[in-house]
Amino acid sequence: MTARFAPGDRVRVRWAHPPGHIRTPYYVRGKTGVIERICGSFRNPEELAYARDGQPVRPLYRVHFDQGTLWPDDQGRANDGVEVEIFEHWLEPAGAAKEGGT
Repeated sequence: MTARFAPGDRVRVRWAHPPGHIRTPYYVRGKTGVIERICGSFRNPEELAYARDGQPVRPLYRVHFDQGTLWPDDQGRANDGVEVEIFEHWLEPAGAAKEGGT
């Protein structure tokens, strides 16, 4: 599968609350980050959790978030950040309309 995003692209994590086994942490939903790298394409673990085949494979990205973006009251250093691995179906271009959150 061809990756939709490339390192350096700004992306927003979808703001969604689907039921079931979700691999995207709640604290990054609706937040904007930058693609750090493409990790490869893998079967979807959200589907594998229900004994499905996880197909089609989906690109997995490492996304960097500035810590202040995730926790506005953070008192850490200005360059502190968090990296989270997120599957492509949870990401949209940063310019896309927000579905909620900040």
